[in-house]
Amino acid sequence: MLGLWLIVGLGVLAWIIEMPRRQATAMIAGAWLGIVALHAIAPASGLAARIGGSRGGWLLAGGLVALILLYRAGLRHLRARAAAPLDRPAPGAAPLDAPAPLDAPAPLNAPAPDDDVGDAELERYARHIVLREIGGPGQMRLRAARVLVVGAGGLGAPVCLYLAAAGVGRITLADDDRVSLSNLQRQVIFRSDQRGQGKVQAAAAAMTALNPHVAVTPLPRRITQEDTTLFADHDLIVDGTDSFAAREAINRAATAARIPLVSGAIAQWEGQVTLYDPARGGPCLTCLFPAAPAPGLAPACAEAGVVGALPGVIGSLMALEAIKAITGAGDALRGRMLIFDGLHGETRTIRTARRKDCPVCKDAR
Repeated sequence: MLGLWLIVGLGVLAWIIEMPRRQATAMIAGAWLGIVALHAIAPASGLAARIGGSRGGWLLAGGLVALILLYRAGLRHLRARAAAPLDRPAPGAAPLDAPAPLDAPAPLNAPAPDDDVGDAELERYARHIVLREIGGPGQMRLRAARVLVVGAGGLGAPVCLYLAAAGVGRITLADDDRVSLSNLQRQVIFRSDQRGQGKVQAAAAAMTALNPHVAVTPLPRRITQEDTTLFADHDLIVDGTDSFAAREAINRAATAARIPLVSGAIAQWEGQVTLYDPARGGPCLTCLFPAAPAPGLAPACAEAGVVGALPGVIGSLMALEAIKAITGAGDALRGRMLIFDGLHGETRTIRTARRKDCPVCKDAR
């Protein structure tokens, strides 16, 4: 059938010359309409005979293709809604130009959000900008975002470096610990000559040295479940703490503030990463772990040990999830948990779901 080969040829031509999707669709639809019109006006003509088929057949084929395209467009729309890009504040959250928390020190760098993007930033983020899933709009979302990182230890170290390198405009870093010699086996953001310094101050200095275009606010204290206002001043929370009590408090504050929470955990050779986001249909930490583990079942790294490179793997995955959540790229780990086994080189993903009777997030919609 000449008509079929014509349609296929147009599709191949559009693919070869990388024609934009809308233009390619319009060109193929125009050819299809021309064939249908020819069969309707002159069904007995020689050209209609060479093209082949009938008006009814071509109409049926066009209808089937239209249904497939509508189905794919619906899937894209649902995925876009599920991704929930963070370029808009969550309900109840402060706007992006809200002032910093009153108990937080001034940021080390404070670039104005409306500053023009210069050549230096364009070159710095060039590898992001050429990514179809991020591009210029995604990079501007990163530049306008406010992220709170809780914990500047093993998980927080790669998170802080990669978020700063990615150009997240405002990063608040909370931790009350100081750099010790035992940290340096895995917390690669620190140096030997920084022993005794506050972790948030040392990490903030490393982040601004890496990227002077980001503003980092060191917050040298513990985070509690009463910090809902602090959480609401941010678009995303990243939890790199190392105790169940701390994670539970952060989960409660993030749920109350309706802010997504990227959470990671490590022990010995294994780690896990997920996105807790009850306000957008995902579970919270309490849905999955309603009670603290029994004594001895989840020992801290100081007791159980941890291989030095593992926090780098899991912390990098957490940073990746944060970048995806802010830009809307890909499929976030909302309703899924990624589990990594470094000893055997295995990765698996499990489904997670909200509990209707969860005492923390049952009212979060």
